[in-house]
Amino acid sequence: MGTGGTGVTTAGPDDGVTEGTDRRAPMFDRDMVLDQLGGWRGMVDATLPTVAFVVANGIDGLRTGIWAAVGAALVVFLLRVVRRQSIQQAVSGLFAVGVAVAIASVSGQARDYFVLGIVRSLAVGVVLLGSIPFRWPLVGVAAEFLAPSHVGSLAGRTRPWERSRRPVDAEAAEPAVAATEPGRHWRDDPRLLRAYAWLTVLWAASFFLRAGVQWIYYLADDVELLGTFSVLLGLPLTAVVLLGTLWVVARLHRHRTSAEDGPAG
Repeated sequence: MGTGGTGVTTAGPDDGVTEGTDRRAPMFDRDMVLDQLGGWRGMVDATLPTVAFVVANGIDGLRTGIWAAVGAALVVFLLRVVRRQSIQQAVSGLFAVGVAVAIASVSGQARDYFVLGIVRSLAVGVVLLGSIPFRWPLVGVAAEFLAPSHVGSLAGRTRPWERSRRPVDAEAAEPAVAATEPGRHWRDDPRLLRAYAWLTVLWAASFFLRAGVQWIYYLADDVELLGTFSVLLGLPLTAVVLLGTLWVVARLHRHRTSAEDGPAG
């Protein structure tokens, strides 16, 4: 870093951050959001043990289904180790599969492989709804952590899932730095709080829908449809809700940044 005669600090070409930009809140990054969900590969990998279980169970019974699910989870884990990728998602998936096959093995019923997933979906839905009366809607907590609305990193984006690009020169950085001036907390903005609350309801509804549909086919003891809807209401439904959430959050950013910049104009 170097200083000019005016005492203004400027960035050198090799500086990772500058005095003007190192205090900025993190800009929105598509990859960061996906990483929180285990990435696209992680979300796809999470469905493989279920698919393997349903197919193998239909072909040769429960025992074969159990071994197929465990084998698929182990393959996912080993591939991540070989590729030197994060194994956190694979480890949690391996643990979940282990619990699921243990329940099915003890009961002797293939449908019980899905009990853990049903209970987990119900629990997540309840926790999400429970955060709203306390004025801490969890979708808002996550959104403000990944992309603080007072920064407005999504304000000018029509496709918020595209990766943000940081400005590369000092003049381009100035507007973004000015936008980091702290305004009121997002929980003190009625519009933000209300929108985040409804988004939290939307996510809770997706988990309740997943649990409800699976419960119907659990009672019917239809393992094939139980597994099918477990997959369809997993990654595809999550992707739809996520894209809808990002669109709404982008609109919230435009609202907040225009409201805070208005008086200054």
